[in-house]
Amino acid sequence: MNKQVRLATVKDAIALSRLNHKFNGGEKIDPEIIKECLHAGNELVVVAVVNEQVVGFACAQSFQTFCYPSSVGEITEMYVEETARGMGLASSMISLLEKELLHRGIQSIKIITGKDNDRAIKTYQKSQYLLEDVVVLEKEL
Repeated sequence: MNKQVRLATVKDAIALSRLNHKFNGGEKIDPEIIKECLHAGNELVVVAVVNEQVVGFACAQSFQTFCYPSSVGEITEMYVEETARGMGLASSMISLLEKELLHRGIQSIKIITGKDNDRAIKTYQKSQYLLEDVVVLEKEL
């Protein structure tokens, strides 16, 4: 079995559209929009590949705010197809995102996930993320 984790390219747009649809539901995102986002470079996107098939993705962003002395990073999305889980792909994607964020000067990364997403929480804790007691509020505009 050949598996790897790498930065996404525009060639991954169709697979990213398919995976995002499985992860987030709703209408599929047009691969052309995904290509534009990848070209913009504001978001880091990595993919997990098994036997030349993209089976997972993860995204991260970084931003500067006057509130903190250094830039802040956040892993915003993480998905691995059910058939590819348990292979260490999520941990490998986290490691690659951390490396890329560190290269951008990020020294602290946060991840927000559902409180009942036990499998994801265990994966993040395995990568040394600490569980904090935070409340997230959301409003649709």
